[in-house]
Parts: sequence; structure tokens; C-alpha cells
Amino acid sequence: MKYFILKELVEYLNIHCSSIKLIKRVENNTILIDFINKKEFTQKENKIYFNLTKGNSFIYKQKNDNGAKKDFNAPFDVQLLKRFTNSKVNNISLYNEDKVINIEVFSKSSYKQQKTIIQLEFTGKHTNIIILDENRVILEALRHIDEFSSSRVVKVGIKLDEIVKPDFTPKMEKIDNIEDFLFDVYAKKEKNELDHLKKQKNTQLQKKITKLQKLINSLANEEELELESQNLYEKANLILSNIHNIKPYQREVTLTNFEGNEVHLELDLKYPSPSVFANNLFAKAKKAKQKAKNLYMEKDNLEQKEQFLQRMISNITNAKNIDEIEFLFPKKQKNQTKTKKAEPYESFFFKGYKIMLGSDERSNIYLLKNSKASDFWFHLKDRHSSHVIVQNSKKIIPDDVIQKAALLCAKFSVDFEGSYLVDFTQRRNVKIQHGANVLYNPYNTIGIKV
Repeated sequence: MKYFILKELVEYLNIHCSSIKLIKRVENNTILIDFINKKEFTQKENKIYFNLTKGNSFIYKQKNDNGAKKDFNAPFDVQLLKRFTNSKVNNISLYNEDKVINIEVFSKSSYKQQKTIIQLEFTGKHTNIIILDENRVILEALRHIDEFSSSRVVKVGIKLDEIVKPDFTPKMEKIDNIEDFLFDVYAKKEKNELDHLKKQKNTQLQKKITKLQKLINSLANEEELELESQNLYEKANLILSNIHNIKPYQREVTLTNFEGNEVHLELDLKYPSPSVFANNLFAKAKKAKQKAKNLYMEKDNLEQKEQFLQRMISNITNAKNIDEIEFLFPKKQKNQTKTKKAEPYESFFFKGYKIMLGSDERSNIYLLKNSKASDFWFHLKDRHSSHVIVQNSKKIIPDDVIQKAALLCAKFSVDFEGSYLVDFTQRRNVKIQHGANVLYNPYNTIGIKV
């Protein structure tokens, strides 16, 4: 952090902030301080985020408060809540004219008024958040530092040593509007994180697509399988029609086929007799014929999976914020088992609801067969699309969940932007005809713009 930014911020806080409504950690190295100016009639909230990451500390404001991504309950967080919630700001200053902000507050306990200082250190290797009492004794800290790690020890119960101030004059610049500046810091942070996340997720998806393409290219040729089946049938029939001329110990034999041509055959002596060998050839011929028949289904299924991944890349690329990407591509939990791989569909979570998306015909059929009567079913109106199921145990689901599920259905069913209609109803109203083809009534329709 640059000194002139901190100086401008401290001047701004002294004018606009007279108390702290709430203070909490929202990320590992980031705290939110919700300031209030009680001198103003509206008592407008003024939320400012302080990121104290070593080597990359910064301060920002954001227009939409996304809330904490997880709850923090360490002793440091307990002291933050205890000492600074609903506290009165006594003084905000740059401590020792260095890149250190001191916020001094008075908090009312049950029997006396407590004076507490939160020290925000934007000082390179010493970057930290430290809670101090009125005598500058450490009550808690974001990072505890022992005597083996640094000459400046940060431990609960000891008086905090001063930071040696650099011997140079900091460069000063003028910020026209500190609030606009802090909003701009967040916008740049969000864009950098969004671009990085898009690149990361799209790289993962592209690897999956490359594997699928290799698998598709490695599929057997249908004509070759048909020819193999035909040759095996002919050999088996030829052996059976000449079974009386073949000795059990023969390794090879020359026979005349039905066209009058001589055919040289090698016999496999691991089979007890030529007839058993012929039956094995019949089984192989049948298997090759069946494989050729089902080959197009396997290829079509793989191509549908590839198409789904291509659409996922498109949706990731067009995402406007990190929340959209985390909805489409949620982080795996540390204790998550391999059950995700066992699910033959894609699953998403929104406001406590599980939304399941069919990525190909097989997964569409699976969802139809395994969903409950009270679940909600979504499908593009009058056209092919993915089937979407929202798990539900009541007669209705919230409007924003309907909107999200319908949008998901459209995004993974079409390749072009535009307006689309999505039908939805409870699963009990959907009758399977064959495969993933259905009839449904009654139903509702929602318009979606992709």
C-alpha cells in the first residue's frame, strides 16, 4: 500500500466515521469494517474492506455485499466482535506517520468503558492486523509471530514493539475522490480474479474435451466391424458344414467354401473340438455385429458430452462475475468423496436447492426415471433441450430458483444468444413416452434471455 492512499483514507474516515457498527473477517486476510457517521441524520453505513495479505495488501469498497464465504471463529475473530461491535470511534490516525492505521475506539462493557486499538499494518514483511489495549499490549493478532521467526514478536500478553520507520520521504499524490478510488480498486481486483478464474476453468474443460475427442477418434469403424462379423460367421459355418472331415488334433485345415473357393483356416486347439471352436466364432461374430449396431449410439453420447463441455466453456467465458463461475463450477469440498463421478448428471446448488442438469440423452433419461413426483422439471418449449430437475418437497419453489433453473436449461441447450421459452411443471405431470421423449400437462412457461 502507498502512503498517500492511507493518508487520504484516514482523513476521509475522520470526517465520515464516528462509530463502528460491525467488524468481522470475511476472507482469510480480509476484514470488513462497517462504519457509521452518527452526525448524519440517516446514519448511513460505510462498509470498507481491508485486505492485509503479505506483499499484496489493499483497501476497497464494493457496491454489493456478498457476505463472508465462510465463518471465522478463531480467538482473533472473537476479540474483533467483542471489542469493536457497536463501538464509538475516538481517533483514527496514521501511527508514527508510517503505513500503519490506528483505529482507537471505546466499547461499553457491562461494568466499564474499554479503550481498544486495532492496528492495521501495511508494511511489507510486518503486514498484520493487531488488537491492542490502551497500553498497547497485544490482545490478539491475525498473525502470531514468535522470536524464532522475527526480531519483532507478536504474541498475546506482551507489549507491541514499534516498527522501524523507513528513512525516506514518501511520494505524495492527490486522489480526487477516495470513495471512487476504493470502488475502482475493487473493480480491478474483481476483473483480475475473474479473468484468472475463467482461464483456469476453461483450461480444465479443454483438457476434458481433448480426452473425449481422442476417445471419439479411437472408436472402431462400423464398416470394419460389419466385415469382421461377416467373416467370422462364414468361417464358423464352413467349419460346421465340414465337421466330419476335420480331425480333432488338426491345427489347420483347407476347406472349400460355398462359392467353390479354397479357404485356409487355422484352428485353435485350446477348444476341445472343432464344433466348440465354431460356436466361439459365432459368439465373436454376434458381438462384433452388436458392437457395430450400437457404435453410433456410443459416438452420439460422446459427442453430446463434448457439446455440453463446449457450452460450459462458452458460459464460463461470458460470465460477468465470480459468483456465476462458482455456481457453474463449484469448488470441491475437502471432505468430498468420489460420489460426484458416480452421478450421471451435472448438479448445481442455489439458495439451498439442488438443480440437476442432463448433459446428454442418457443423463436426461436417468433424471426422468429417478426424480420424485414433487420435484420440478424444466425443458425448452417445443424444441430439443437438456432436462433440468430441481429437487423439491413442496408444491411451489421460489421465483428466483425457477429463474435460475430455466436459465441453466436454456444456456446448456442453445448455442446462440436470444430469448427463449422454458416450460416447467412438477415431475408428477410429466409422462415418459420413450427414451427422453415426454408429454406433460399442466405446466407454466417462463421467458428467458440468454
